[in-house]
Amino acid sequence: MYSLLLTIIYVAFVSLGLPDSLVGAGWPVMHDDLGVPVAFAGIITMLIAGGTIVSSLLSERLTRRLGAGLVTAISVGMTAAALVGFSLSGSFWMLCLWAIPYGLGAGAVDAALNNYVALHYAARHMNWLHSFWGVGASISPFIMSYAITSGLGWSGAYRTVGIIQLVLTIALFVSLPLWGKVHAKPGVVAADEEANDDGGHRGHVPLATALRIPGVVMILAAFFAYCALETTSMLWAATYLVTDRGVDAATAAAFASLYILGITAGRFAAGFFADRVGDRALIRGGFAVVGLGAVMIMLPLPTDVIALAGLVVAGLGSAPIYPAIIHSTPVNFGRRSSQAIIGIQMAAAYCGATFMPPVFGVLSAWAGMWTFPFFVAVSVVLGLLMSERLNRLVDQRATVSAPV
Repeated sequence: MYSLLLTIIYVAFVSLGLPDSLVGAGWPVMHDDLGVPVAFAGIITMLIAGGTIVSSLLSERLTRRLGAGLVTAISVGMTAAALVGFSLSGSFWMLCLWAIPYGLGAGAVDAALNNYVALHYAARHMNWLHSFWGVGASISPFIMSYAITSGLGWSGAYRTVGIIQLVLTIALFVSLPLWGKVHAKPGVVAADEEANDDGGHRGHVPLATALRIPGVVMILAAFFAYCALETTSMLWAATYLVTDRGVDAATAAAFASLYILGITAGRFAAGFFADRVGDRALIRGGFAVVGLGAVMIMLPLPTDVIALAGLVVAGLGSAPIYPAIIHSTPVNFGRRSSQAIIGIQMAAAYCGATFMPPVFGVLSAWAGMWTFPFFVAVSVVLGLLMSERLNRLVDQRATVSAPV
């Protein structure tokens, strides 16, 4: 049962990544077909992001009431319906309409699955699962490319991914009896906490209550900082290399893609030693390596080789941070509060990923693109400082509560 459910969750993470690159890959064709400006892509992505933030904040209440398995199945079903809706849309306003259930479904399943894995599986699986998300996100542009070149059009790509999501939805509903039979891993359940059959806990933890838990604001700031540096690097690294370092566009694009591949490969590699070194070391080491990469990028050397290598180093350093922050949540804050806090973390992640790349765009227009590696470095310092402050707080709490 343990392995069967884990396999289904792995497939779910691949499927979660599939839709995330479709808008970007298909928009050059989509905006022409729909008769809207190129900039309208931002409206779609903002609607999706808004839905994910809302559903992430509501995920704790939903998961306690319905269970992680049912929330995951329903949420994937919502994204499947939305993707099929995208494929049938003949106007921009219809895309906007279907973006709402897509965002709501994506946020709820992300929070529910991450918390379930954090509670029930080892750190290596959290890293590998997020690596599989990267596989899904890397595959979808090829699906879009094939659909366009084969005459199916961009709607064919959405229909294909929608059908894949629909098949996964059926598998998730069939697997529902398994979700309550996998026991939580040791070390995250307090003696006085009583679990229900699906790994959750009785008693809703309101948003305001969760935010008042000591250390929560620190980890939210660290998570926000990480997602800000990751998505800003994904969007602006190639532009920085071309405009500020004089790298040719093809080379810059290749190394920008290597940053993303570095995250995916780094998470896969981190899974082999994550259980031995622990979440704290992964977070601390990840931020340190990203910082090293930022320094390599900003060095005013006559050659661009160090800067290009620095971008790859930053990608590898970024790899374990997100999974480790999620996986450490039940240990840092207790199992009863973990679903609520992971939901807020997902919301903080989406806020950082959605708003900080445009903020850097405004900053670079005012001060210059040379600020890119310094923006990354400041994000690293903030993330590392907040995570280390949380570590000290958790250690102090453990010392006070330890029996004498």
